[in-house]
Amino acid sequence: MQNELDHLVGLAGKGRISRRDFLGRAAALGASAALATTLAGKAFAATPVKGGLLRAGLQGGESTNSLDPALNLSQVTYSFCKQWGEFLVRLTPDNKLVNLIAEEIGASKDAKTWTIKVRDGIEFHNGKTVGAEDVAATIERHADEKSKSGALGILKNIKGVKASGKEVIVSLGDADADFPYLMADYHLVIQPNGGKDNPNAGISAGPYKVTVNQPGVKHGGERFANYWRGDKAGHADQIEIVVINDATARLAALQGGQVHMINRVEPKVVDLVKRIPGVSIENASGKGYYPFNMFCDTAPFDSADLRMALKLAMDRDEMLEKILRGYGSVGNDFPISEAYPLFTALEQRKFDPEKAAALYKKSGHSGSILLRTSDVAFPGAVDAAQLYQQSAAKAGIKIEIKREPGDGYWSEVWNKQPFSLSYWGGRATQDQMYATGYVSTADWNDTRFKNPAFDKMLYAARGELDQDKRKAIYHDMATLMRDEGGLIVPFFNQFIDAAASNKIDGFVKSPIGEMMDGYALAECWLKA
Repeated sequence: MQNELDHLVGLAGKGRISRRDFLGRAAALGASAALATTLAGKAFAATPVKGGLLRAGLQGGESTNSLDPALNLSQVTYSFCKQWGEFLVRLTPDNKLVNLIAEEIGASKDAKTWTIKVRDGIEFHNGKTVGAEDVAATIERHADEKSKSGALGILKNIKGVKASGKEVIVSLGDADADFPYLMADYHLVIQPNGGKDNPNAGISAGPYKVTVNQPGVKHGGERFANYWRGDKAGHADQIEIVVINDATARLAALQGGQVHMINRVEPKVVDLVKRIPGVSIENASGKGYYPFNMFCDTAPFDSADLRMALKLAMDRDEMLEKILRGYGSVGNDFPISEAYPLFTALEQRKFDPEKAAALYKKSGHSGSILLRTSDVAFPGAVDAAQLYQQSAAKAGIKIEIKREPGDGYWSEVWNKQPFSLSYWGGRATQDQMYATGYVSTADWNDTRFKNPAFDKMLYAARGELDQDKRKAIYHDMATLMRDEGGLIVPFFNQFIDAAASNKIDGFVKSPIGEMMDGYALAECWLKA
């Protein structure tokens, strides 16, 4: 209940919920009238303060990072684009959509034609007004194979985009009842002419204008005076992201006052951080998971027997206990957790070294298997690789670990090497998650899982408006991926951030992603 109450307090402090609704929802969660009233008093007293410089120390920055939203890949670019970029819609912590640049989104009866009405009066950082042509061009660019956009997989269904007055008409090949949710994807920053002229310009309509862009070092912005939601975001005069990939250095920067918030606190130090005066742990359960990725089309992982042997050689319970320390839940080799509305449970895969050994022998492979990891893959990733090495040894499988440097891991290892550790933040819907990373044509298919039956089921579910039938299809998809895919999911993680609660206010825990789904710098403020 406490996490839910914390979330309500955060919403109230940012003006996203009325006092009446706050009291009603607090009561529904089981809070007493006295407690609800006390919390409401504190929450609605938290009024944003303007001014100052707000800093975050973040893991996940590389010297090869680009401002092009299509190439947003790791945590730093993910968070920075939320400062300078603006989107058509935004996903809220309770998995609902809020319209931003899109004033309205409507569909034809067959859910194949969608009309986006563009809101009047929103200004780009270059002084131009956001128009339907800019929105249409943005969607067109990200749907183009040449863009290499991380959103390409979810846009494959688009057959046509055109601007008409204040509206954008999007034509789909197949019905998709979830289309508006796709527009919340963090790559789809609305840019002048869609970014076709200069995608690296860092120009959009977000609360901050880009002033500093030093990939792998730091990024900064100054408040955009004409931001259309200036009462809701852009409270600090300036914001800065300092790239600190080392976990110890990141925590030291927070403790020493160099930054006001950090991401990716390692579970093993959470209890220590809780004892630091003036610092709060901000953790939230969500859809994120930490996978071990095998390329299904690359030897020796092109053997179904070998893939299953490696899955059965994973002691998930031990992994969850020793790596996440309770800040997560066990995984089952498909990317969907209970946080998704249409989730169905499958029989939980267990550690079985005997069966793993038999399948490994059957695969015909001999010698070691190279697994690449890095400190930046996820908190505790190196320890997780070593723990897996130990459990696999019990099945007679030799895992060779290569520890890669953080700078370059996402550009040179992830999605390029056949067996590596990674992370995913989850997506708004099951369709979006599967379309982004597991459909055959997805640019981010980091397991090279290319199964025609799976693809067919995905498209069938997309057009199925009967929720029970849709849920059944997703169950079959999960089973297929679990048994035949190249994905090992030992656990679903919590997002664990830390903030200098004695210096800043407005931090709201989000199940969508770390750092308030990337919006922490935009929506927090320095205390007066």
